[in-house]
Amino acid sequence: MSSTTTSTITTKAAAAVGLAVETTGPPEPSLMHRSLRSRPVSVQSGSGIYLNLWNGRRVLDGCAGAAVAILGHGHPAVQAAIVEQVAKVSYVHTAKYTTDSAEDLADLILGTRPFGLSKAYFVGSGSEAMDSAMKLARQFHYERGETHRTKWVARRQAYHGNTVGAMSVSSNRARRVPYEDSLLLGGVSFVDPANSYRGQLATETEEQFVERLIKELDEEFRRIGPRSVIAFIAETVGGATGGCVTAPKGYFERVRKLCDEYGILLILDEVMCGSGRTGSYFAFEHEGDVVPDIVTVGKGLGGGYAPIAGIYIHDKVVHALRQGSAAYNHGHTYQAHPVSCAAALATQQVVKSLGLVEACAEKGMILGALLRDRLGEKKYVGDVRGRGLFWAVEFVEDKATKKPLDLSVGFSGRLQQECFDLGLDIYPGQGTVDGIVGDHILLTPPLTITPDQLQSMVDILSNAYDTLEDQLGATS
Repeated sequence: MSSTTTSTITTKAAAAVGLAVETTGPPEPSLMHRSLRSRPVSVQSGSGIYLNLWNGRRVLDGCAGAAVAILGHGHPAVQAAIVEQVAKVSYVHTAKYTTDSAEDLADLILGTRPFGLSKAYFVGSGSEAMDSAMKLARQFHYERGETHRTKWVARRQAYHGNTVGAMSVSSNRARRVPYEDSLLLGGVSFVDPANSYRGQLATETEEQFVERLIKELDEEFRRIGPRSVIAFIAETVGGATGGCVTAPKGYFERVRKLCDEYGILLILDEVMCGSGRTGSYFAFEHEGDVVPDIVTVGKGLGGGYAPIAGIYIHDKVVHALRQGSAAYNHGHTYQAHPVSCAAALATQQVVKSLGLVEACAEKGMILGALLRDRLGEKKYVGDVRGRGLFWAVEFVEDKATKKPLDLSVGFSGRLQQECFDLGLDIYPGQGTVDGIVGDHILLTPPLTITPDQLQSMVDILSNAYDTLEDQLGATS
């Protein structure tokens, strides 16, 4: 790949995930922002599902940041829990100490051992969570004497984090390109995503599509040697890179059986789609008879009130460590941070007490119907997909052929700006198809959003889309 192409991909990706920019204020702030060419918008405060900007404008947070703020902004119960924890103790080192907030958080989520998940390990970000999952998976096999397992298999058009380990098993081209030859791990291979819109042939049934995907995965295991594979890693519902991609029926059940056949662990990434976001607490609950060995979580876990993510570990993995070293050979200075755990505990208590997961499933049906009704027949709308309050719209140049819009159009970024100008924040994505071309947006509002607010959100989106379509028509 040429340096020009690399630069284009990286620049476009930065633009795709950036917020609308403001041009006032000092030209060179001391804080290192994501872009050196523009400054992000200053937020003065947040209230409920709205963000209040520096210039007095109010914006509906239709993406909850990045599917993070599940309770919205300024929830008093979470604020009180943070203050209370800071007053008790703000930090302890977990090599020797623990705190009630960390223990209670783990018990709240895993106290009933759901699906055999029996241990939680809390860190600061989804990327750290994936690295932790990878190290634990390797240690599982190591403790059992299978030191020859050194390979990983993941899926194309998937994103698992920005640290070296997590990025190594990700296939977000824009973020990988600068580091592929110097930093990223070897021993990683990729198979096709379970994306029915892009991958299923017109001549295939859903069952035949699943069969083809599983055959490809089996062939990849066999190609590299199934007894050399540590784990297969997949987003239960594809996140920002592919745009809320749900797997065809039966896919994950077949994946689970294939992994079991070869003794390969299954790591499901639910950093973005988990913690109730898809209308069930664990996103994999929608996938039939599927129990992962390790689940990564984040974002909605703490609702954005403090940095926290984690992994949930199946008892099978815990048992292997008990029979061996009886320790997890890993650690972070800020793991199970008392304040972060207190924030997450309060967040999850609110989610449970208000029945927000069940409400999310109901609101998701409303949102899906609204999106399909208002946008489904639009000229450039190729696919509307999602589950719960985790929805994406993919845009194409030609609906019949699914040909993506030209990269130079910058459709998703422009649509984000049009929405922002009208008072709505959405999450844009570019490179949907192959890491270079393709446009989509994510709508992942707080779980506390009301049906009327969902209607307002879709109204603004539809109006913004119409403006952009008119602009493209005028310049074509």
